[in-house]
Order: sequence, then C-alpha cells, then structure tokens
Amino acid sequence: MTLTPNRPGLSRRGFIIQLSALGFLPLFSGCEAVFSKPLSIAAHAWPGYEFMFLAMRENWLDKNQVNLIETRSATDSLQKLKAGQVDGAALTMDEILTARSEGVAISIVSIFNISAGADMLLALPGINRLSDIKGKRIGVEESSVSSLILHKALEAAGLSSNDIIKLPLTIADHLDAWKNNQVDAIVTYEPVASQLLADGAVKLFDSRLTPNLIVDALAVRTDRLNVSYRQAIMHLIEAHFKGLYHLNTNPQDASYRMAKHLNLPPENILNAYKGLVLPDLKSNHRLLSGNKPVLLESAGRLNTVLLQTGKINRSDSLNNLIDSSFLPTIL
Repeated sequence: MTLTPNRPGLSRRGFIIQLSALGFLPLFSGCEAVFSKPLSIAAHAWPGYEFMFLAMRENWLDKNQVNLIETRSATDSLQKLKAGQVDGAALTMDEILTARSEGVAISIVSIFNISAGADMLLALPGINRLSDIKGKRIGVEESSVSSLILHKALEAAGLSSNDIIKLPLTIADHLDAWKNNQVDAIVTYEPVASQLLADGAVKLFDSRLTPNLIVDALAVRTDRLNVSYRQAIMHLIEAHFKGLYHLNTNPQDASYRMAKHLNLPPENILNAYKGLVLPDLKSNHRLLSGNKPVLLESAGRLNTVLLQTGKINRSDSLNNLIDSSFLPTIL
C-alpha cells in the first residue's frame, strides 16, 4: 500500500478537495489540569508544520501545555533534540531514523505531510539538465532530508558525490547563498523554493521522483509518552488539525494569517502546498494504526537507503517507531 495518491502531486484544486475530508476537531476545553512543565516541541518554518504555528498565534494552543519552539532549520531542531533541550520535534522520517541510530529514543505520534514535489533541486539559469550539475557547487543541508534528495538526484544523473562540490548550508542560508552567487544549484524546499523559482531558478529534480520517501512527522521522546504528557501531546495534534481545518474552511483568511510567517505573499500560500499531501485524521489512523502500520513499510525502505548512503551505521529495528494512541478518535 502506498502513502501518496497515484498522481505525482497535488493541484491546488486537489489540495482543497483533500482538505475537505477533514471534519472540525474541537480542542480540549474546560480542562483545569495544571502542568509543572509544558511539552516542548522544536520546529522550523515549513508549510507542513505551519498549522501548529498558526494555532499558537491564534491562541488555539495552550502555552501551559505546549511550548512550541521555532528553530532556524531542521538541523537546529535535531541538535536541540539530541541535547535533551526539547521533548520532541517536527522532523522528516529520515531525520527521525538518523536520530534513533544515534541513541535518541523517539517515536512518531502523527504525520504532518508527505512530500510529492515540495523538496527540490534548483539550479541557476543555463543549467538545464540534471547531468549539467557535474563539477558544480551544490548547496545542501546535509543533516536534513535535502541530502537524501541530492543522493537520488545524483543517482538519476549517473553521478556520484565526487562529481560535485557540496556546500553545507542550512535552509536559513539558502536565499543569501543564492543571491550572493555562492552556489550553482541548491537542494531546497518551501517557502524558499517559491522565491528562487520566481527569481528564475530551474527545477532539475523534485520529490515526485522519490514517492513515499519523504514524510514529515511529529516525533516525541519515547520516555515522554506517558500519562504526564498524554494530554499535551493530544492537544498539540488537535491544534494542528484545527489549523488545517481553518485553511479548508476559510483559505483566504488562513493564507493571509500564514503569509508573514512563511515569508510569502498571501496569494502564493496555496501554491506552496501543491507539492504536499496533507493527511487528515482518518489518513493518519490508516498510516499509523494497526498491527502493521502502512508507514512501517516506507520506514523499512528508507532505512535501507540510509544504510546504503552511510547516513546511519546500523539498521533500525523499527520497534517503538510508531505510537498512534495519541491521535484523536474518529467520531
């Protein structure tokens, strides 16, 4: 069973149709529980994570239960997680498996999005074919999913990492590196991708060519999956779905409210989601629940790729990778 639809990506209309399947999920109300320490979650600016940030700005997220910490990049989120500074983070599945291989016990409790074109390799005008990147300077955030996209792009071009000049760059530095002519091509994603494309960048490769490989999820330390944090985790997941519901029911208002944080004009917000599949609550249950969750199949394939590329040095047993018990029940 595949994670994404048969078509390679979502059109704007398809995106709205998919969102329409989501019913309103009321957040916990009237709860008088007192938390000595809120659940701390690290996340950077990315369309799939934006509904949490929208919920925080609109006060749909109770700060006494959840402390959403914005980072500059996935690398920063991973560092905070490894250092024990946060209880969880919004990460791609390869980042989650990498952290687990380094001894960080974390589990996936919900899925934000599945990339179907949103992650991409962009090049300067004049570099029009994938094979043209040979000998070129390629910007890439090596500790993030970008390294996986670059690996697949090189594989498709019949090249190896020795055929290019890799420049380590976090997402926070992509725009400056591009404008200052420090790179010939760059592996990037929204919202930066739209800005580079508007500046004339040429798309050479994207995640439509790596189906079901890039999944963004909410990962929480396994030792936090207990009664002390249960309500906070469920509250955060419901806040995400409420933000998603708002975009579905009032896309113009939601786009306006998300534009500043994503650094995009309001009229470009829906376009930023064209390369993403956004699983609703029912789809989250389908992907994460049961004796053999659908996500485990993709995790197993990704685990093999990470081993082959040297991103991890030991295979993940995938035990305790998924815990679907924090998802709201489907009414």
